[in-house]
Amino acid sequence: MTAYEPPGPPGAPALDEAAPGGGHAPVPAHDAVVLAGGAARRLGGADKPAVRVGGRTLLDRVLGACAGARTTVVVADPRPTARPVRWAREEPAGGGPVAALDAGLRHATAEHVVVLSADLPFLAPATVRRLLDELRAGRADGVLLTDADGRDQPLVAAYRTRALRGALAALAREHGALTGLPLRRLTAALDLTRVPDHVASFDCDTWDDIAAARARIREHGHVLDEWISAVKDELGIDLDVDTGVLLDLARDAAHGVARPAAPLTTFLVGYAAARGEGGPQAVAEAARKAAALALRWAQEDTAEGKPDVAPDATPDTRPDAG
Repeated sequence: MTAYEPPGPPGAPALDEAAPGGGHAPVPAHDAVVLAGGAARRLGGADKPAVRVGGRTLLDRVLGACAGARTTVVVADPRPTARPVRWAREEPAGGGPVAALDAGLRHATAEHVVVLSADLPFLAPATVRRLLDELRAGRADGVLLTDADGRDQPLVAAYRTRALRGALAALAREHGALTGLPLRRLTAALDLTRVPDHVASFDCDTWDDIAAARARIREHGHVLDEWISAVKDELGIDLDVDTGVLLDLARDAAHGVARPAAPLTTFLVGYAAARGEGGPQAVAEAARKAAALALRWAQEDTAEGKPDVAPDATPDTRPDAG
């Protein structure tokens, strides 16, 4: 969303940031570098970061997973994105992943940096946090995922910025430039911890991979979470909500009132929560009130809820009484 910024000198190390919630130890800030400028030859030269999976571009899905970064740098030509980022580009463009990583790292100032490719449809914030937690808990230079075949995935990883920057500088001195160098030259110089995760490390290199990713998110066990995540991303909402509460409310409204009451009631609950505190507790409280109303409504329509009328009761004198 921001304008293109050419590579510049690295800044000073970042200070630690306090973790959310009082009483917790400070958590070092981290940055993210997303490489999104590849040629995508196995996709016939298609604009791979813009390919949609589950209604969102692959790039936006990755940006959502690393939203906790203080600064996110995308190494590619600028394009619209769902959240603000800083843009960078290797020189010359198309110089390969090592040169691209160096260009992005020039904008990183935090102690730790998450390095990601832009074609990871199943990467989740929890996986990014896990990589960072593993890195902070140990002494390795980096922590990366391995795929289903046990292969290293250096573009799904968290690194110590200083170690990564030092390894890049050493490669530049050795080869004169970073253009065209394979990533294994970089990772060979680093002490790395490996974490197996065949789902989060799944990347989309071919159209078959894209088809597999699109099919997986529509499976019964994934579709609701994927849809909710997509909607929140589209609407710019960062809110954790108990989906079970809302689904139960929708069921109660549909069964106790009428089927169309389900979506209308959940909409009104969201609107009420937004007018109030706006957080998960506000949603839960509004849902509780609406569910209780739906229950009272349903009870009035049961046999037990209808009062007996005496034969000699006063006739109905309402204007519309027949």
